[in-house]
Amino acid sequence: MKPILICDDVYIISVNDRRKHLFENMWPLPYGVAYNCYMIDDEKTALLDTVELGSTNNFMSYIDNILKGRQLDYLIINHMEPDHSGEIQNIITKYPNVKIAGNRQTFKILQSYFNYTENLIEVTDGYELNLGRHNLKFVTTPMVHWPESMMTYDTENQILFSQDAFGSFGTLDGKIFDDEADFCESEMRRYYSNIVGKHSPMVQKAFDKLQNFKIKIICPVHGIVWRKNPAEVLEYYRKWSNYESKAGVLILFASMYGNTEQIADHIARKIVENDVKNVRVYDVSKTHVSYLMSEAWQYGTIVLGSCSYNGEMHPMMEIFCREMEHYKLKNRNLALFGTGSWSGGGLRNLQKFAENIGWEQIAEPVEIKGMPDNNKLAEFDIFAKSISDYCKK
Repeated sequence: MKPILICDDVYIISVNDRRKHLFENMWPLPYGVAYNCYMIDDEKTALLDTVELGSTNNFMSYIDNILKGRQLDYLIINHMEPDHSGEIQNIITKYPNVKIAGNRQTFKILQSYFNYTENLIEVTDGYELNLGRHNLKFVTTPMVHWPESMMTYDTENQILFSQDAFGSFGTLDGKIFDDEADFCESEMRRYYSNIVGKHSPMVQKAFDKLQNFKIKIICPVHGIVWRKNPAEVLEYYRKWSNYESKAGVLILFASMYGNTEQIADHIARKIVENDVKNVRVYDVSKTHVSYLMSEAWQYGTIVLGSCSYNGEMHPMMEIFCREMEHYKLKNRNLALFGTGSWSGGGLRNLQKFAENIGWEQIAEPVEIKGMPDNNKLAEFDIFAKSISDYCKK
C-alpha cells in the first residue's frame, strides 16, 4: 500500500470503514467512519496510534511500506479506545523491541487489554521525545474523552496529533485534507455532541494547555487532516465546549396518534409568523437521538412536547431527556407542552426534567386533554408568542 505524505517524513495511514452501522454500537453511521493513525520516518521511527482490528486486512503492509525493512522504534499511544488500539498486539508481535510511550493511565488500560507491561516510556505534560529532526512534546488531556487521552505535538512541523479531539464521522473517500474535502459541519457536530460533549469542561482545560502552541496542522484519529485552516476546527470546538448556540428554535415532540404533532406544527407556524424564521421540528420517535443531540448543541431555544404514556412522558422523549441530563448541555432556554387523554403525565414528567437540567423556562407550560381544536390551539398562540418575544430580545 502506498503511504500518503502529510509533510516531510510524516505519513497518514487511514482506513475507511463503510461496513459498521453503529459507532460504539449506538450512533448511526450513514456515511461510515475513518480511522487514522500516523507514522514519522525519522532517524528514529514512531507510529502514533493504530486502527480498529478487522477494519482492514493489510494494516501491517502500510507500516512495511514506510519502514522498508527498518525497525519500529516507538509506538505512541494517544488513546486506548479499541478503534485506535486494535492493532497494538500485531505491532508488538512483529516489533517485540518497540518502546511504547503513554501516560500512567494509558498503561493501566494497556495491561487490561493486552497484558503488556514491558518497554514502557511514561510521559507527562511537557515530556519530550526526540526522533532526530522531529521533536515530540506530549500534552495530557484527561477525559477528552477517556482518562488516558493525550495529544502529541511535533515541534518541527507544528503538527498536533489530537486523538479523538477535532475528529468527525464520515469516511474520507480519497479526500484526506480540509482543502480537498467538502467539510460537513453537521457530522462533526454530531460527533462532538455525542462522543466528546459530555466532557466539554475538560475540552476547555485542554485548550488552556494548548494556548501557547503554534498549530499549523491538526491530525485527528477520525476525519480529515486540517492543514489549510486548522483555526476553523479549533473555533468549532471552542464554541461547542463553551455551550454557545445560534439563534433559532428547536421543537421536539413525541406523539402517538398525531395530536402532539399537530400542536408542534401549530407552534412552529406561530413562531415563524412572529418573525422568528429559524425553526426546526423533529419527531423524537423517527429521528435518532444522536441527531437530536447535535441539534440541541446548535440551537439556543428548545421546545419539548410529549403525549402521556402510562402516566409518564413518551419513552422516546424520555431517552432524549435522559441523554441531555447525562451530557449536561448548558445555557439553553426551554419551553414545555403536553397532551393527554385522562390523567396526563407527559408535561408533568417534562417539568421534572426541567428541574434537573436547570435551563431557563421562557413560556408558561401548556397541556391539553384530547384532540386539539381551535379553542385549545389558541392557548398555544400565547405560548408561541412568549417564545418568539424571548428570541427577539
